[in-house]
Amino acid sequence: MKILVTGGAGFIGSAVIRYIINHTSDEVVNVDKLTYAGNLESLAEVDSNPRYLFERVDICDKKELERVFNTHKPDAVMHLAAESHVDRSIDGPTAFIETNIIGTYNLLEVTRAYWLSLQDENKKSFRFHHISTDEVYGDLKGTEDLFTESTAYAPSSPYSASKASSDHLVRAWHRTYGLPTIVTNCSNNYGLYHFPEKLIPLMILNALDGKHLPIYGDGMQIRDWLFVEDHARALYKVVTKGKVGETYNIGGHNEKTNIDVVKAICSLLEELSPNKPQGVANYKDLISFVTDRPGHDARYAIDSTKIERELGWKPEETFESGIRKTVLWYLNNRHWWTRVLDGSYAGERLGCVNELASEDKVIK
Repeated sequence: MKILVTGGAGFIGSAVIRYIINHTSDEVVNVDKLTYAGNLESLAEVDSNPRYLFERVDICDKKELERVFNTHKPDAVMHLAAESHVDRSIDGPTAFIETNIIGTYNLLEVTRAYWLSLQDENKKSFRFHHISTDEVYGDLKGTEDLFTESTAYAPSSPYSASKASSDHLVRAWHRTYGLPTIVTNCSNNYGLYHFPEKLIPLMILNALDGKHLPIYGDGMQIRDWLFVEDHARALYKVVTKGKVGETYNIGGHNEKTNIDVVKAICSLLEELSPNKPQGVANYKDLISFVTDRPGHDARYAIDSTKIERELGWKPEETFESGIRKTVLWYLNNRHWWTRVLDGSYAGERLGCVNELASEDKVIK
């Protein structure tokens, strides 16, 4: 197959592309605008592969999307391009409306026109796979409930509301126009090449620099953590084996409170990086609590029974094995994240300035 991946320079998108190039014989066309979180250095290991192509295109640019489809003629679309940071959506929701809603609409319309132009056999095998989040469901009040594919939507932030909107558009394009779509909703991802504004990489890098480890509220918010490479395997399974019109929830079976995640990181750093910054006796001493985020969801947890039963996917990593791999990767790949922190990864294309050094940066 030739798979068009939107947002392929992002955290999850780059993991998907690395998986496809390294573990299949498929071709990939990476369509990415290269905003602040898009980093082509995350694809360095596949960049020279003849089955990989990059197109710097904004999904809000319909004419450019049409050119990409007409030039590359994909057999499937995996749509990951999205603004995804909750704090940024609270501070400035406009980009989330434009990319996540308008951009998805543009992509659906360009895809629909292209799909209608295909011969019958190619039309039948074509897939549009929309990758979404468990945050569209809001939060769980009980301790035993799980999000299922039939859970009602109740988004809490501008980010999750914009993703919920895009999910609805995708399903409407399937029902109204027959476009062969599939939707997946995943739990919190973590792992290699994660942009350092999110919880896990932020805590690792702040600790290594002797900075505070800021945690919202009391830190008792619960998330289900999914190793990004497990997620990439699941997404490929869905786009190749999933049933048109269906939704699949993808979770890691790893519910942890935010405070426990941070303590686990600190414990690993004590073992793996014992030479601490000056003035730091224990990494845990850097933990601090800050005012909670507006509308902060209390608990997310995914029931991934359906994808396990119907497609045979299960996560391979436990939280303990995945978080160790993650911490080790950041310790061994300083070049990647130092270039993110100082903005040099972006070069002149963004005129990027480092706004991640602030101790006040926190995450979902």
